[in-house]
Amino acid sequence: MISSTEWLVTIGILGTVIILDLILAIVRRKKETTPREALSWTLFYVVAAIAFGYLLPQWAPAEYRKEFIAGWLTEYSLSVDNLFVFIILLSTLKIKKESQQLVLLLGIMIAIVLRVILIFLGVALVTRFTWVFFFFGAFLIFTAYKLVNEKENVEDDEAKLVTFLRKRGFSNFAIALIALGITDLIFALDSIPAILGLTTSSYVVITANIFALMGLRQLYFLLQGLMDRLIHLSRGLAFILAFIGVKMVLHAIHSLGVHVPEISLELSLGVIITTLTVTAITSLYATRNVDKPKD
Repeated sequence: MISSTEWLVTIGILGTVIILDLILAIVRRKKETTPREALSWTLFYVVAAIAFGYLLPQWAPAEYRKEFIAGWLTEYSLSVDNLFVFIILLSTLKIKKESQQLVLLLGIMIAIVLRVILIFLGVALVTRFTWVFFFFGAFLIFTAYKLVNEKENVEDDEAKLVTFLRKRGFSNFAIALIALGITDLIFALDSIPAILGLTTSSYVVITANIFALMGLRQLYFLLQGLMDRLIHLSRGLAFILAFIGVKMVLHAIHSLGVHVPEISLELSLGVIITTLTVTAITSLYATRNVDKPKD
């Protein structure tokens, strides 16, 4: 179990980092983020997450390391998909690049608050009611299906929201912030059940989500040029969600006393890493000639 002191220290450190990032975004709100700067900060947050996961057994149960890494990878990959919606949204609203930093960071802070609320609710449900695993598992499988077949619906919903808010006199900045918050909530409804299929530890779920969300502001500027190249990302994420959904259903059946094979955390971690690697490689290979000039 995680003690109150360990909770306070963890939240204190992560909160300080988020506040410093907010201050930096405010100070540099009139400056455009360069690709080199975005890459440096993205690597910093990735290394920080890996280091946290590696050191986690120093104050927590050993199995938390694997659970955190698997959860963080899943949440981070889903956040990347979320960012592509952000890119389309901010481009549609014609938000200046100098102002995008502040909009993104405020949107990420909203996402953290929403996810913490949903996490405690989700953990309370899965630890008390076994049947919730059936519901979450089926929900993830259905979400995977939608992710492959109905990707454009999210963008259509965003366009309707923007039109609705513009008619009521909202500024583009306010519309962007509201739309990002609503988008965060929609994506949280997918991502929280996904990580609960890997761990039911509130500590692991919350830290994995915060680490996945931190640094997204910089990753946004880094991914703008790759938006048209990661063409297989949605299918890779759909496979991961479906896999975790099946894992949750099998776990629920097993908990009822029925002997069915259960998917280990090691296998889950291997499937997640392999899927993301294959998705990235095949996407970049399939679009290798995108930026090449025609003869």
